[in-house]
Amino acid sequence: MLFVNVMPAISLFDYSKQNLIGEDFSKKDLRGVTFNLSNLKDANLSEADLEAASLFGAKLQGANLYKANLREATLDSAVFDGTDLTNAVLEDAFAFNTHFSNVIIDGADFTNVPTRPDENKYLCSIANGVNPVTGRETKTTLECP
Repeated sequence: MLFVNVMPAISLFDYSKQNLIGEDFSKKDLRGVTFNLSNLKDANLSEADLEAASLFGAKLQGANLYKANLREATLDSAVFDGTDLTNAVLEDAFAFNTHFSNVIIDGADFTNVPTRPDENKYLCSIANGVNPVTGRETKTTLECP
């Protein structure tokens, strides 16, 4: 008789409150994964599929999110400082209380992403480029004046 220790699937996909500094999640399928309140400083999430993932309150200082799929992700209260969001798709993500500073958003798509007025003003001041996946201009997706 063969006994297999089967862990609940959620334990494999819940990284809440974890110290994930410098971890490499590049090109990984992380759809629906939870990273709530995790420290992802300098983590590599480039080209990762984070659709519907939850990064509530995550620390993403210096993280690489180049070409990441963040559609419908929860980014509320996350800290993006020195984060690379080049060509990322954030369409329909929730980011109202998210803090952005020193970020790179060239070609990022923020379609239907609610942000605070002060954060939106900052993002508009640095926005440029066109997203290669959606074909939308970053400034247009941010509804910049």
